[in-house]
Amino acid sequence: ATLPPLRAQRDGALFRLATLTGRTPAEASEAARGCQAPPQLSQPIPIGDGAALLARRPDVRQAEARLAAAAARVNVATASLYPTISLGGSLGSTALDASDLGEDANFRFSVGPLISWSFPNIAVARARIKQADAQTDAALATFDQTVLVALQETETALSAYANELDRRAALLNARDQAATAVRLSRLRFEAGADNFLTLLVSERALAAADAALAASEAQVVTNQIALFKALAGGWAEAPDPEV
Repeated sequence: ATLPPLRAQRDGALFRLATLTGRTPAEASEAARGCQAPPQLSQPIPIGDGAALLARRPDVRQAEARLAAAAARVNVATASLYPTISLGGSLGSTALDASDLGEDANFRFSVGPLISWSFPNIAVARARIKQADAQTDAALATFDQTVLVALQETETALSAYANELDRRAALLNARDQAATAVRLSRLRFEAGADNFLTLLVSERALAAADAALAASEAQVVTNQIALFKALAGGWAEAPDPEV
């Protein structure tokens, strides 16, 4: 009676996987359909700089980019404090006779004193600087919060994964002990030292231990996925540069 709901959950997960890969449920992966055990990894995360892994997260990268943009706006607003200076020039042709105006020797170019000054509105410029500073402070607070959330999610995922590994080890030992109890109960039943009810109770305990171990193995995989998501996943060894 327990197996049909588990089969339905497995089919639902298979159909969701097909949808995520852009396929119809009928086109679900045969490899996934034939998988009978959750994958077990000996090393779920790469060994290296944890800060560099967190910096790969999309939300951290987005917050960092917004902080850089806000800082750039401060520089732009500060630049508006300086006056605008334009240096003019003149280009023309002079000649004693109108027919000589087009000759190259009669062209002239001069710089200055056509200089124009445009002083900014200091009050407006300072207000824009304060606005840009406030936006930078907000972007910095958002960046700090994003990093804190990333750390919290990573630590939570690591803790859940490590503790579930310990739980699976304990359940594996419990299952082995239950199997030993069943073997001994069967020997005692065959020898006439115990009744069939004792053997049935020990077999029921073994079935429960097997179910708990299977659920723990599935939870280990779920926690691995959560850890991949917390660290942005997708890491791979960089290919060697071509010579």
